[in-house]
Amino acid sequence: MQSPAGHTTLYTNNEADGDSTNIYGNVYGGLHIPGRADGASRSSAHQCLRDLRVTHPREDRARIEDEKDTLLKDCYAWILDDSGFRRWRTQADSQLLWIKGDPGKGKTMMIMGIIDELSQKDRARPSLRKIGSKHALVAYFFCQRTRPELNNSVSVLRGLILLLVEKREQLIQHVQKRYETTGSKLFEGSNAIYALKEILLDILNDPSLPMTYLLVDALDECTSGLSALLRIIANDSLAPRSRVKWLVTSRNIPAIERYLQPDLAGIKISLELSASHVSKAVAAYIDFKVRRLAAIRKYDHKTRAEVQQQLWHKAEGTFLWVSLVCKELESMPLYSTRAVLHAIPPGLDPLYKRMMEQILAQKDVKTVEYCKDVLRSLTIAFRPLRLEELVVVAGLPGDQFNDVQGVADLVSYCGSFLTIRQDMVSFIHLSAKDFFIAGNSQQVFNGVVAEEQGRMTYRLLNVMRSTLQRDLCGLQKLGARTQEVAEQIKDSILPRIAYACEYWVDHLYDSNLISLASYSDVLHNGSIVDVFLREKFLYWLEALSLCKNMSKGVVSIAKLKALTQGRLDASALNELVGDAHRFIMTHKSAIENSPLQAYASALLFSPTRSIIKGLFKIEEPDWITIKPAIQEKWSPCLQTLEGHSNEVRSTRLASGSGSGLPWDDNTVKIWDVSSGERLHTLKGHSGGVNSIAFSHDSTRLASGSGLGLPWDDDNTVKIWDVSSGECLHTLKGYSSAANSVAFSHDSTRLASGSSDSTVKIWDVSSGECLHTLKGHSNGIRSVAFSHDSTRLASGSGSGMPWGDNTVKIWDVSSGECLHTLEGHSNRVNSVAFSHNSTRLASGSGSAWGDSMIYQGLGLSSDRTWITYNSENLLWLPSEYRPHFQ
Repeated sequence: MQSPAGHTTLYTNNEADGDSTNIYGNVYGGLHIPGRADGASRSSAHQCLRDLRVTHPREDRARIEDEKDTLLKDCYAWILDDSGFRRWRTQADSQLLWIKGDPGKGKTMMIMGIIDELSQKDRARPSLRKIGSKHALVAYFFCQRTRPELNNSVSVLRGLILLLVEKREQLIQHVQKRYETTGSKLFEGSNAIYALKEILLDILNDPSLPMTYLLVDALDECTSGLSALLRIIANDSLAPRSRVKWLVTSRNIPAIERYLQPDLAGIKISLELSASHVSKAVAAYIDFKVRRLAAIRKYDHKTRAEVQQQLWHKAEGTFLWVSLVCKELESMPLYSTRAVLHAIPPGLDPLYKRMMEQILAQKDVKTVEYCKDVLRSLTIAFRPLRLEELVVVAGLPGDQFNDVQGVADLVSYCGSFLTIRQDMVSFIHLSAKDFFIAGNSQQVFNGVVAEEQGRMTYRLLNVMRSTLQRDLCGLQKLGARTQEVAEQIKDSILPRIAYACEYWVDHLYDSNLISLASYSDVLHNGSIVDVFLREKFLYWLEALSLCKNMSKGVVSIAKLKALTQGRLDASALNELVGDAHRFIMTHKSAIENSPLQAYASALLFSPTRSIIKGLFKIEEPDWITIKPAIQEKWSPCLQTLEGHSNEVRSTRLASGSGSGLPWDDNTVKIWDVSSGERLHTLKGHSGGVNSIAFSHDSTRLASGSGLGLPWDDDNTVKIWDVSSGECLHTLKGYSSAANSVAFSHDSTRLASGSSDSTVKIWDVSSGECLHTLKGHSNGIRSVAFSHDSTRLASGSGSGMPWGDNTVKIWDVSSGECLHTLEGHSNRVNSVAFSHNSTRLASGSGSAWGDSMIYQGLGLSSDRTWITYNSENLLWLPSEYRPHFQ
């Protein structure tokens, strides 16, 4: 049976059980199955999710649960019956619930229990998550101040959006529509919070969204962008109240209180005001801990009862206090249990003081000093530290701590302040870190904290000066990719100095070393910072790339630049830092992907008068005998941003862009070449702009548009007035995309070639079509007039050996085909006449490249690398890559 012309059928409401879909009857034309993406769409969605992910809340939850005791329902069940919680959960106008309390009150344990309660039915009936389900969605995030990936508002929104999209696939469209044009940069930088807010707004207002709960734990530990996040949470216009509810926890912080003042839509539960409920929950926790202690330590009935009574008497409603005391009792000899119990004071701070006294009372003086070094370094560190990093950061003697087991043993002598999880050392709780910062710093710091930051800066700089070198991990190959060398990194010294490479500038920034009034100021010509940059800058960039943290290097150099700017005693250092900033901004992409390109592409393509290039000239490849023409100074272009998922299709002192999707750019821009100022943005195309061309008298501009896809009905050519930006003519007649446009040299004629295999010649002044040239059997890729304007050449092809792949020469006045030039085995992408109009050149090749292996020097299929025996050798900046029209 023949299918009706142009007919497409949409079938819905015929889903079978499980993941299958059954279709009954005859289907003509295209078929769309709701919720099913094709291979390309799935690949794009997966890449989008990979770039969206900075951490996974589900994995963070599993880690936190592993660090804490078993989640006991008796410890949080009271909140489920609380009148405020029940009102938040059941009443449509109650959008926000804020649970606040002091450290150690069990807020994190409580929110985990609530997540379980809200998700219980979802786990029991996974089929309800299918398309069309109206079952509730639960997304959550756990903030942690000591972890950079968990302490900022951007990460919170990325985590919430990630969970929502994973649980309901069709919501990915709200992320993708912005991601398609921006790529991973959408989730980075100062504007990321605003882009993510808009994405979350779109998701929460999606008509298919069921009841949705968004939970954020420990808001007070969000140290970056908290006010912006609070505005989003408190903004009840973000989504319909009846379908979206927020639950957040925090300490009693006035700044948070100002944003989350309870009103008609918000409810506040104070754990201090709910002391009786919290005390009962702590009693249940004590009962659990004592039962376990009794089993491990073989308590008799009398000892067990006394332990339980003492814990209950001194706990003051604090889960953390109970946990720390039980940990100490677990390691004590049985006979000393009663004495220890009576000696332990109630309250967290008194308990911490006792723990510190026990550390200081250890007999071995060296052990005491090493413990203080460890606690001091972790107090001012910007993230948890790996065991091997701790040796460097704390300044421990390497000959005594040359393996992680020795470091782990030392950490165990630091009482219960610290915990080790997967070789990462961190404080047992944020309140333990705060103990050393707020009023008790004299316990571990030899002076003020800023002075210790200065000592830390020196320590990190010195260790980098003594260890950083070219090819630190023995990669050898210039084109080796960062993601391919995990084993070499693991076996090298890099894991030990990674923290130093990433955070030395941050410690400098917070230290006493940057004050002009300080004798120890290090931001002058010839200082340790100056010497480090002159000796080790390139090796530092290599190390950052291997750490997969080049972006931290960009931020660090920008911060250093701000510190040195305007200082009279640092003119040379300021100039050096400025050059280093341009160097890292320009070559970030190359070094980020392949660390050793710091010595190849980055040095080769830097200006001849670059300070960094001069300092490291010895590292430049000596096998490059013919070098490209390089300018003396850095260009006005600060950075070339790569990573677009759609091509920028044409640039000729004007630029045209777009993918043809409804939300895309699809504009033409005219720029002033000398100043870089944008003169006009020409709007009117609904499809992507494929080609642009100026007339030879520079008064007109032509643009060709279209994708040649069913939903794209643009497929037009527009002629614009260059001075005013006005559209003079819209030239129609193609059934598919207009791929190439060209003016005749007398500026009276315009030629355009289309994917519908035709060429058209137009009168520029009237917009009339003078000729439609037929003869090609595949789409037209390129058109060009001869310089005497009497001949027109067109190149065609499909990219396959059996395609058209020919060049035709036409008589402009008559439209007659004069010659068909054959010989290319792939599509003809570009044609051009010589200036005397006696010669014609044509270029051919597939846009997709191939997988052939070449011997000797060559070019990668994406034209970004010079290769040798098909191995990447030299990365090419975008302005040095060969381009085809």
